[in-house]
Amino acid sequence: MKIKTFTYLKTGFLSFLLIGMIACKHDDEENFVFNGLDDSYIIERFEVLSIPTHISGNFTWSVNDSIVSQSSELEFISPVVATYPLTLKIENNGNVHTYHSKIVVEKETATYSKYIAKVFDYRPAPGQFMNKIPEYEPGNTAENMLQKARESLIGSSFQEISLGGFGGYVVFGFDHTIPNLNGRDFKILGNAFFGNAAADPRSGSCEPGIIVVAYDRNKNGKPDDNEWYEIAGSEHFKNTTVKDYSITYFKPNENKPPVPGNLGWQVDTEYIKWQDNLGNNGFKTKNMFHLQSYYPLWFSEASYSFKGTKLKDNYYDQSGTGSYWVGKSYEFGYADNAPNKDDASNIDISWAVDRNGRYVKLPGIDFVKVYTGINQEAGWVGEVSTEVSGAYDLYFK
Repeated sequence: MKIKTFTYLKTGFLSFLLIGMIACKHDDEENFVFNGLDDSYIIERFEVLSIPTHISGNFTWSVNDSIVSQSSELEFISPVVATYPLTLKIENNGNVHTYHSKIVVEKETATYSKYIAKVFDYRPAPGQFMNKIPEYEPGNTAENMLQKARESLIGSSFQEISLGGFGGYVVFGFDHTIPNLNGRDFKILGNAFFGNAAADPRSGSCEPGIIVVAYDRNKNGKPDDNEWYEIAGSEHFKNTTVKDYSITYFKPNENKPPVPGNLGWQVDTEYIKWQDNLGNNGFKTKNMFHLQSYYPLWFSEASYSFKGTKLKDNYYDQSGTGSYWVGKSYEFGYADNAPNKDDASNIDISWAVDRNGRYVKLPGIDFVKVYTGINQEAGWVGEVSTEVSGAYDLYFK
């Protein structure tokens, strides 16, 4: 009797376990709901194709047997007219589901330009080229100066604008998304050059500007605050780089008696007062080579501030007598940091990081912000000020 009872209990338990396993497997299969891929997807060049799955699992998206994404949503972009075979593999609860499709990339119907198409904002810091590049005329407003920045940067005119000292910036955009592919994706033009007499072969007049990029994810045609990511250049993770640095500039009294320095070029050593969030303060010097106001004359504010990433000073007095100052080029990732024909002026979108320094995967970018990344005066050469004269998509043909 005891043996029969045990046998019945054992048989019942195993049956219950088997039914439970079948039910669990059935539930897993029921929870995996994916309608598959379309037979094909058609997009235009420089357009981002998004294919969401809305399920959980491990994803492998492949094009021509090369893995292009491992996210639950594919974001695909191409600058080339072609047909791409697409494979998606989803691993879910030990099961692998495979789907096939193709992406057809066609020539765009719109007329695109490889160059800057829009300038959204121009807010420079004080500097020796202020009110000259571009030129301020009496009565000009912020909108007038923004229009002059547009005339300088849009298209292939390649006219310089100066961003002034640390923090001064310009924001511009393109009429298409620049793809984030393998290698460097776009170039920013400035006026940097290497000096023939510089001891370091990659030194001369280099004034690095921080680059920030944005992908227009919500397609509203403007850069939103939550879309910006900083390009992590060669100095980004070094302990000599200051994150969340801020500086305030104070409007000078242009009629006050100047305080000349001991050197002939120092017209006023107490010209524009500044202070930062590290407890430092000082003055920007007016030099004999530029006697106009260094404070943007279309600004009515008594003071204004900037915040961002500050790079280590890169200028040094090679002569030892103050006659020959040299600016060292950083390795990669900055504007106006190397000659326009040099590869160091090319930027890789995959260098973009979030506020916590984590690399982000963007399908491409639509907007760029450049701001002067150094707070330094280099003797008679004046303040380190990033200049921008254009930008373009390296893939556009």
